[in-house]
Amino acid sequence: MMKAKEIMTTDVITVHRDTTVRDLAKLFAERRISSVPVVDDEGLLIGIVSESDLIEQDKPLHIPTVISIFDWVIYLESDKRFEKELQKMTGQTVGDIYSTEVASVEPDAPVSDVAEIMTEKKVQAVPVVEGRRVVGIIGRIDMVRTMIA
Repeated sequence: MMKAKEIMTTDVITVHRDTTVRDLAKLFAERRISSVPVVDDEGLLIGIVSESDLIEQDKPLHIPTVISIFDWVIYLESDKRFEKELQKMTGQTVGDIYSTEVASVEPDAPVSDVAEIMTEKKVQAVPVVEGRRVVGIIGRIDMVRTMIA
């Protein structure tokens, strides 16, 4: 059974929360990658940011539906969701748009675990970590390469 460490890319590009959205877009375009891990000052994984997070900035803003009865205003949708959506759309740094929920694997994890994460969570890349330190990353192309090796 093939392991994550056998197919992962070890030269991992990472960003920090204070990386600008412009620099992130430039990184994606120049390196032709679609996701990068977000790390803290100690290099520990704190999240992931993808092209989808950037693209969300261009979508139309959905205003929550409300009902006004007398002096009451009743939100039919979560105002927290609206706040998060607004923050992402107006974000200037990775810290404004990245996802803190990131599925990762250990180097000895079977490649089948990576495939399951990618398909179930619909992600483009899965960080490979030892503890919380990023030691590699597996993209969809790495998975495809296993089919021809």
